Amino acid sequence: MSHQTNTAGQPARRDLANAIRALSMDAVQAANSGHPGAPMGMADIAEVLWRDYLKHNPANPRWADRDRFVVSNGHASMLLYSLLHLTGYEDFPLEQLRNFRQMGYKTAGHPEYEPGGPVETTTGPLGQGVTNAVGMALAEKMLAAEFNRPGHEVVDHKTWVFLGDGCLMEGISHEACSLAGTLKLGKLICLYDDNNISIDGEVDAWFTDDTAKRFDAYGWQVIDNVDGHDPSAIAAAIEQAEADTERPSIICCKTLIGFGAPNKQNTSSAHGAPLGDEEIALARKELGWEAAPFEIPADVAAAWDGRERGATAESAWNEVFAAYSAEHPELAAEYTRRMAGKRPHGWCKHADAQIAAINGEAADMATRKASLRALNAFAPFLPEMAGGSADLTGSNLTKHDGSTPISGDDAGGNYIWFGVREFGMTAICNGLSLHGGFIPYSGTFLTFSDYSRNALRMAALMRIRNIQVFTHDSIGLGEDGPTHQPVEHTASLRLMPNMSVWRPCDTVETAVAWRAAIENETGPTSLILTRQGLPHQNRVDEQITNIERGGYVLKDTDGTPDILLIATGSEVALATDAAATLAEENIQARVVSMPSTDVFDAQDNNYRESVLPAAVTARVAIEAGSTQGWWRYAGSQGQVIGLDRFGESAPAGELFEHFGFTADNVVAVAKELLV
Repeated sequence: MSHQTNTAGQPARRDLANAIRALSMDAVQAANSGHPGAPMGMADIAEVLWRDYLKHNPANPRWADRDRFVVSNGHASMLLYSLLHLTGYEDFPLEQLRNFRQMGYKTAGHPEYEPGGPVETTTGPLGQGVTNAVGMALAEKMLAAEFNRPGHEVVDHKTWVFLGDGCLMEGISHEACSLAGTLKLGKLICLYDDNNISIDGEVDAWFTDDTAKRFDAYGWQVIDNVDGHDPSAIAAAIEQAEADTERPSIICCKTLIGFGAPNKQNTSSAHGAPLGDEEIALARKELGWEAAPFEIPADVAAAWDGRERGATAESAWNEVFAAYSAEHPELAAEYTRRMAGKRPHGWCKHADAQIAAINGEAADMATRKASLRALNAFAPFLPEMAGGSADLTGSNLTKHDGSTPISGDDAGGNYIWFGVREFGMTAICNGLSLHGGFIPYSGTFLTFSDYSRNALRMAALMRIRNIQVFTHDSIGLGEDGPTHQPVEHTASLRLMPNMSVWRPCDTVETAVAWRAAIENETGPTSLILTRQGLPHQNRVDEQITNIERGGYVLKDTDGTPDILLIATGSEVALATDAAATLAEENIQARVVSMPSTDVFDAQDNNYRESVLPAAVTARVAIEAGSTQGWWRYAGSQGQVIGLDRFGESAPAGELFEHFGFTADNVVAVAKELLV
C-alpha cells in the first residue's frame, strides 16, 4: 500500500501520534501503575503503520486475511489499547482505557489474548511475542502455498511486530529470528524500538550487540538508523520492507523513550512508572496537547477512525474470495473450515475406527512408537496437522508417513525442522495455533521441556491448542544418565493450570491420548511417552471408552478389592503383574490406569468413586517420577512408589531394579499396607 499524505484540514501527524501519548500517560496515571515510556516513544511509528499500512477491520477483529499485529514488548500495552480505541474497535471504548489494569476490564497490565478479540497474543514475557509472530508468518506462508491459486491469492497478509531491546536480549529471539531467516518469511516485518534504555538504565553496559549485523547474518533485510519520530522516514522504511518478499525485515527505529515528557524522556524513569501529574502537565505543554485527560479532539478522533478503511479492505478481499470459491469450491470450503477451527465431517467415526484397529493389533511397543502409529492413523484425516521436532525427529518419532518438510523455498508441506530450539519451537507453535488453520505439535525429550517452560505456560494461560510430544519419559532412558532422565517434569507439568497431561501405558491409551489432544480446544496437551517397549493391555470396549475419562479400572476383582494399585505409563505393567502375584496369595488388587490425572479429576463424583472407592484405603500409586501429587490418590493410609531424587547412568533394567520399580517391590509394599 502506498504511503498516504494528509489532506488539507486533517490534523498533523504529530497530533495524531500525541493522542496515543496522551491516552497512555493518562491511563497509567489513573491506574497508578504501568509503562508510559514505550507507548510515548513508539507513537509516531504506530501512527504511520496503523493509519497507512496495517490491513485490519475494526468491525471484524477476526477477519481471516487481516494483518497480524503483535506488541512483543508487552509492557507497552497502552500503545495497543490506544490504537484499538482510536481506530474503532468496539471492545475498547474509552471506559476500558479509564480502567486500565483494573479487575474485569480488557485493558490488562499486559495484552491478553481472548478468542474473537483483536489482541492477537498474550505478551509480557519478553521475546515470546516476536516468536509467536514467527509462527504466524509461517502459518501465512504455509497456507498460501496450500490454498492460493494463480489469480486468486486468498491468503495474502503480513505479520507486524513491535519489539524493544529486552526482546532482543532474550535468548528466544535468537532461536526464532534465526529460523525466520532460514524459512524466508518475507511477510514478517519487525519495528525495533531502538531507544537504548531498559529498566536498569542505559543498556550500553550490558547490551552492545550489533543488532544490524546480527539480523543480516540471519538472512533478514535490515533497515537501520531510521528516525522513529519522522513519519516520512518511517513510511519509507516500511515500503522498503514490504518490497522484499524473500526476507523478513527489521526496521531499527531510533526513538526517545517517554517522548514529550521534558524531564523524564530518554531515561529509565519513563519506563515502568506513572510520570506524575506535574510531569504530565509539562508533557502536555511540550506536545501542544490541550485536551483534558481521556479526551480526544473530534478532528483527531475522525482522522483515526479506521472502520471505513477496514470495511473497504475486507470487502475487496471478499470479492477475491468469492471468485476463488466459484472456481475452486472445494478448496474454499476447506480453507473456511480450517480457519474456523472445525474438524472435518466424520472425524469421530474415523477416530473410533482407528482406535479399534490399533486395539485389534494388540502390539507391544514403546509409547513413542505408539505415538507415531497414532499420528499415521489420524493425520491423513486432518490436513491441518503441522509439526516437527527440536532436532530429535528420529527419537521423538514426530514425522509420520504423510509428513512433507517445508523449506524457505517451498512452504507447501506440513513438517518443520525446528533445530535445537525447544523454547522457540514451542512459542512458534503457539503462533501457528493463534494464527488459525493449524493444529500444531512438536517433539523433544521430556527433560528438555524445561527449556520450553514459559512458552508452555503461555499456551496454557491463553488456553490455546498446542500438542507437545515429550518422549524418553523416565529413568527408562537408561545410559544417558540423570541429565536426560526426567524426574520432576511430569509432576511440574501437571501443576500448570489448563495444561492437560497424558502418560499412556500402551498403544491404545496413546491413541486415545492423541485424540484427546486433538479435540482439546481449550488448552495445550503434553503427551509423556516412553523410549522402552511396553506390553499391550487387554480391554473390553467399555474400558476403551473409559480411557478418555483419564482414569479407569483396567484389572478388577470379583468383589470389593483389598487394595488399589494406581499407575501410569510404563508402571501400569508393573501393577498388573503385581496384582496377578497378589491374587495367588488371595489378596484382591484392583489395577487403575490413570493416564491423565487432570481429565480424571474433571469427571463427576460418582465416576471417580466407582474407580477409586473411598472405602478402600489401602492404595499404592506407582510412577517413575516425583511422588508429589500422588498422595491425593494414595491417601494418608496409602503409599507412593516414585523417585524423588535424580537418576543414574546405567541400563534401564538395572535402574528400575535399583529404584524399586519392580513387580516384586509393588507386591511387598502392598502387603505391608495390609498387615
